[in-house]
Formats: sequence, C-alpha cells, structure tokens
Amino acid sequence: MYPVILSGGAGSRLWPISRSLHPKQLQPLLAEHSLLQETAGRFADRGGYPAPVIICNDEHRFLIAEQLREMRLDPTLQILEPVGRNTAPAAAVAALCLQGIDPDAILLLMPADHRIGDLAAFFDAIGYARLAAQAGMLVTFGIKPTHPETGYGYIRQGTAITDFCEQAAIFAVDRFVEKPDLGTAQAYLVSGEYFWNSGIFMFRADSFLQQLAKLQPDMLHACQRATADGQSDLDFFRLDKESFAACP
Repeated sequence: MYPVILSGGAGSRLWPISRSLHPKQLQPLLAEHSLLQETAGRFADRGGYPAPVIICNDEHRFLIAEQLREMRLDPTLQILEPVGRNTAPAAAVAALCLQGIDPDAILLLMPADHRIGDLAAFFDAIGYARLAAQAGMLVTFGIKPTHPETGYGYIRQGTAITDFCEQAAIFAVDRFVEKPDLGTAQAYLVSGEYFWNSGIFMFRADSFLQQLAKLQPDMLHACQRATADGQSDLDFFRLDKESFAACP
C-alpha cells in the first residue's frame, strides 16, 4: 500500500503565514518538522510501507525534495502538476503511474497538511480500510465530529458493512455534504449519523480507474495522455501540461 501525499495547495486561508511559494504544509507550524514531513514521516516511522508518492506543483518541487532529504526519505515518485486541478485528477495520475510499478497497487491518498494526534487509532483505521480496499471498494475516512463545525464537509453514513471485520466501523456512504451552516452542523452532530470528511481515501488503483472510466471518462482520458506524454526531469516526473490542463 502506497502513501500518496497531495501537496499542491497554497494554504491561502492562513495568509500571510502561508503563501503560494511557501505554503503551510511546508512550514513547521505545530512542531519541529513541517506538516509534509510529519505526514511522510509517520509512515517511515511505522515501517512496512513503501516510500511515499508526492504530488505537488512545479514551484515547490525542490523545496519538497529537500524536506524529504532531511527526513532521509527517497520518494517512490514525485509527480509535478503543471496546472492546479482537484483531487480526482491527482488520484488518477497517481494510480496510472503506480500501476506501471505494481499492477496490484493500493493507494492511501491524503493531504500533506493534516496533524494526527492518535496515531494508533489512525493506523487501526488504515488496517480495516485495507480489507475493504483489497475487495475493490473505494474507501473514504470520516472523523467523528466533536463540535458543530461549518468549515468542513461532512459524510453521512449508510448501512454498516460487516463483511470484513465486525469490530470495524465500516459503512456505506449515503451522501457527501458540502460545508453546512451552523444550524445544520448542530443537527448533524446531534444525529450521530455524520462524520467530518477527512479528505483521506484508499483504493486499489485498478478499482479507482474502472470507476473513473464509467463516471468521468473525459477526465481519465486526459490523465492517461498527461502521464503517457509526461517526461522524467531529474528526480521528478512532469505531467504533460496541455493534456493535464484538459481535465474537466
């Protein structure tokens, strides 16, 4: 299972601390290391995981490479996005690239700017999620809300899935909800049926690409061309700009 770290954002909500050329995930805001280093390091410290795949923009490539060297980490891939796109195209190019390395690859896709306090619970959740991902499911991670937060998206849980582990809290997704107003967020908290959307996902590369072919074929085609026409540049893989920019 390959950790895939998304580090393309500018972190503009923390301006002026976070700026486009030195975004929050590359700064030591909460500890000695940057958020990116913490994200990559928690898997290196745990052991048993391949080196991470990093997806970032061109402007940050050397800064990220240097931060990884400080951690003595040599990434499996460092993929450069020539233009900013959303999570799905980033996931698609990571899946396409990793399939060339490992046809059975499972991806754990996550932002670079999370701070995770309870690592034991985090890795327990990863273990349970892996069972579902190996069976072909696309898994998203929800966080149990502690207060009515209006700045996060939410996930409403569906029926429980006990095929893999009866002790695990694995549910079908009923729906995703964008950032609610305060009254709605309070109702979500009381209901116990909603989780904060963490932005962390796990899936087999082939399962994700099959679903993308059904639901977003134009996006998949653009990502396929962007990777096929991409070029190695020193330690980086640079996606083809024209093709990637065509992603809807």
